[in-house]
Amino acid sequence: MLQFFRQRQRSIKDDTLSGLTVALALVPEAVAFAFVAGVEPIIALYSAFFLCLGAAVLGGRPGMISGATGAMAVVVIGLVQMHGVEYLFPTVILCGLIQIAVGAARLGVLIRIVPHSVMLGFVNGLAIVILMAQFGSFQTVDAAGELVPLSGPALWIMLGLIAVTMLIIWGLPKLTRAVPSSLAAILTVSLAAAGINAWADPGLIAEGQSNVVPTVGDMLATNKKAFEANKARTLLEEEREADPDAELDPELVQAAVASALTAVDEDPESRSIAGGLPRPFFLEWALPPVSWETLWIILPFALTLAGVGLIESLMTLALIDEITETRGQSNRECFGQGASNVICGFFGGMGGCAMIGQSLINVNSGGRGRLSGIVAACALLAFVLFLAPWIQMIPMPALVGVMFMVVIGTFEWASLKMFRRMPPIDVFVMLLVAGYTVVMHDLASAVVLGVIVSALAFAWTHATHLGADIKLNEHGSKIYQLHGPLFFASVASFKELFNPREDPDDVVVDFYYTRVYDQSGLEAINSLAEKYGSLGKRLHLTHLSPECRRLLDRAGELVEVNLSEDPQYHVATDRFSKLGK
Repeated sequence: MLQFFRQRQRSIKDDTLSGLTVALALVPEAVAFAFVAGVEPIIALYSAFFLCLGAAVLGGRPGMISGATGAMAVVVIGLVQMHGVEYLFPTVILCGLIQIAVGAARLGVLIRIVPHSVMLGFVNGLAIVILMAQFGSFQTVDAAGELVPLSGPALWIMLGLIAVTMLIIWGLPKLTRAVPSSLAAILTVSLAAAGINAWADPGLIAEGQSNVVPTVGDMLATNKKAFEANKARTLLEEEREADPDAELDPELVQAAVASALTAVDEDPESRSIAGGLPRPFFLEWALPPVSWETLWIILPFALTLAGVGLIESLMTLALIDEITETRGQSNRECFGQGASNVICGFFGGMGGCAMIGQSLINVNSGGRGRLSGIVAACALLAFVLFLAPWIQMIPMPALVGVMFMVVIGTFEWASLKMFRRMPPIDVFVMLLVAGYTVVMHDLASAVVLGVIVSALAFAWTHATHLGADIKLNEHGSKIYQLHGPLFFASVASFKELFNPREDPDDVVVDFYYTRVYDQSGLEAINSLAEKYGSLGKRLHLTHLSPECRRLLDRAGELVEVNLSEDPQYHVATDRFSKLGK
């Protein structure tokens, strides 16, 4: 990565200021993901508060920011559409309980088996996804309720302010680090945008907007209008499907869309982030039936949410570890994410996990301790309770510019020069993970896919490394001195080394330079012993570990071991060492 994420010592001032910066960046992200999931923005904002606070206090990675995320929002779309939002909250609670169980089982350490090529693909794909996500800020809504790109003077003004934001973030640290450059850029561009919106010619305002420079409030109104217009069209489509003989009148559709857009304009609260203190979900929404049927409805979604949330959180933890040159606690992070989701679901949140973009903003702004996440959560709640009108005036170019700098700092530019130096399979895995992430917008599945391909490539490569030095001793016995690992992928090669029919009556297989890794290898040894026994020939197996000898029950008296030379090692599948806390 570029030296965008500079090494800093932890301090209360840096944590506080970086927390404020992150809180500002959390608002538009949470609002956007709420519309993706089909829920009200206030639900996503409450989610961001509980997750950010819970993970900061209970999680295993100080400085990492959690909140409502797109990966989790995509999962719950079907649940909300099919069963209603009231089923969402028990699902989030169950998701949290599953994540707590994973942490208690100490499975978080499995994140360490992720290869570097997968991490490179993850980081690069993530940077591209963050970049693409910002394009939504360059959209407005037309009279038909459709999202269309900004154009004309409003677009050029927005691009100019984005450039100013990026210039401040890049240049200010060269002058002073007293204030996080991202926070200084947001405040400076906010003042400039306020002046433009107050005194600029109203003719410069883009269609569907209320300001020359789009603000958080404009973004919220745009998404709300597009959501309501699409909802109106969907209802008419469903009515037409119920009556196949009926035709959908375009004028009726246009009238329904116009009515939806007008309703949003006439209801300021529907496009505001203002709200009260969060309350338990069963006081706001109908409680789903407590039954086995409900459990079977929410369980598949909860399992998916738990898996997606943990993979994305643990990958973010690994990335922050690398940037800060410190080490987080993966099992504790699983517990922290789970506890946060349980609390989030109880208070009517949509669930979430670690937010990579906001975590990088926090690290770049100097946030290193848990205080930064706590400040971000408390500031976000203050925005909802008291400061909503002011927060909605923040210009989108400032926030987009911050995210563009995150993209520049996140992308592993050196990987573009490594193609000729890396093994071809690693290049393929890196491109596969990055491409899948960009196309499918599914970080968790991309990581799992990359690990599977890497594991298969590793197994195939090492399966070809099994061989044997063959010689005859003074007694006429044939000795196979094995070299290489014996496991499921190399069993076929192991069997091809021997010719029981043509070998002499006495055969020795020496495992001194070979490690038996799994049950497939043990079964191959058993099978070989049986073949020689069926021909009346003796097979001696030397330098096997004690575990292997005990498991080779079929070999019986055919197993001959020289205890004075035997190495003391174990079958790899018998033990799993503690790798993490």
